Amino acid sequence: MIGSARDRVLRAALDLFGEHGVSGTSLQMIADELGVTKAAVYHQFPTKDEIVLAVIDPALARLEPIAEAAERRRTPAARRRVVLAGVVDMVVEYRRLSRVLSFDPVVSRLVRQHPAMTTVNRLVTLLTGTDPDGATRVDVAMVAGGLVLAGTENALTDLDDETLRRHLLTTAARTLRVRLSDG
Repeated sequence: MIGSARDRVLRAALDLFGEHGVSGTSLQMIADELGVTKAAVYHQFPTKDEIVLAVIDPALARLEPIAEAAERRRTPAARRRVVLAGVVDMVVEYRRLSRVLSFDPVVSRLVRQHPAMTTVNRLVTLLTGTDPDGATRVDVAMVAGGLVLAGTENALTDLDDETLRRHLLTTAARTLRVRLSDG
């Protein structure tokens, strides 16, 4: 098997999480899947939470550059375009991860406690503006929830990445009344 021991643990864990959920996957199961001892898994990750965080951190790390790129834009419309495009790209890139982990209570707890949630709040503010009305807040919540769910939706797995990206971006922009081009 190619890759570092750490990468092999993460790949095996993600496969098992998909099959059994995070709570239903033990460190022993990961060790058995890899054909190593549980101590070898512990050497890479002392806790299952650390494995889960290592699996989700690459996706969450994508949020900060999206926020920074959007904040460099001069107009609210340009900022919204950057946020939507960046988040849609992330959803498409990590859709397998979303299908596996999105509704797991352990993952939900870890994400809610993750420092990246500060960036999520920045992204929401970039989409809503600083003093949004109720309709805008609902629209953004619907789009955010819809994007997360689209990443988990089995009925969309046959769509190639570019097709999914195009449809998600178009639908999100239409819902939020964001023009995708300056013209």
